[in-house]
Amino acid sequence: MNIVTGFAPDGGGDDALALSGVIARALSAHVTVANVRPAVWETPGPGRVDAAWRAYLRAQQSAALSLAEKAAQEAGLDDAEAASTVHRSAGLGLIRLAAQENGDLIVIGSAPHGPRDRIAVGGTADQLLHSSRTPVGIAPKGYATDPPATLTRITFAYHKSPACEDALLLAIRAAGKLQVPLRLITVLLKERGTPRVPEDVMEQVHARYEHDLRAAVRSPRRTAALPRGVTTEVVAGPDAARALAETDWIPGELLLCGSSSAGPLRRVFVGDLSLKILRAAPCPVVFLTRSATH
Repeated sequence: MNIVTGFAPDGGGDDALALSGVIARALSAHVTVANVRPAVWETPGPGRVDAAWRAYLRAQQSAALSLAEKAAQEAGLDDAEAASTVHRSAGLGLIRLAAQENGDLIVIGSAPHGPRDRIAVGGTADQLLHSSRTPVGIAPKGYATDPPATLTRITFAYHKSPACEDALLLAIRAAGKLQVPLRLITVLLKERGTPRVPEDVMEQVHARYEHDLRAAVRSPRRTAALPRGVTTEVVAGPDAARALAETDWIPGELLLCGSSSAGPLRRVFVGDLSLKILRAAPCPVVFLTRSATH
């Protein structure tokens, strides 16, 4: 397994390396530290970039790679390799590098403007979450400050749909390989500004979600592969943050989400609810591609 880690010389790069290290140690995976250098305008004429500017960009990339290698060593990733590419878009550049390096997972950090211990979606994450052919993991801001020694539990965000059923199989395999507990949660939102739903109707919806969770883990398609001690839970609230706060989150937790059925096959595509969960999650989040097989 190869984890392609997007590194930029900011706190997000350190957080991405810390998460990559936790996953790599748990799965005996290789880490490739990736840096995307901005492309320059090549057309001759008044806008042509001169040799000095090109030299400056090359020096910046060399410095970024040196910093990435040093940061990887500090994160305990002594065997990590560095790779770089040129692209006008950091997200699309990482997608290209993941393809070139046979990457199985792309990991990045939160955008810098977000709150500590949460994930903010910047331009790079937005591109990855809507077009990557490789699963995408994002570390919360500040994750590198005190990373866990290992992964301790996988939580899977479940909703009843064909795409989610396929992703659940991967979550089951991952929990089995890591030998950690698996938890399935369904998020039920009653957002402000929406028409008031009678309490008895909300209770019926809650009961239906609980039934769907129980059915998901009892399906003959996956019962034999289930790790021991699988738990299920419906969490409800007026927004994703309050809903997720209704349950416990432990150090070393990893939240897995499937891609939306509306997205392209074999690509990550994040729907509305998943994006809300991502921004509210108190732990790293990994988005799986549709119909991924490994």
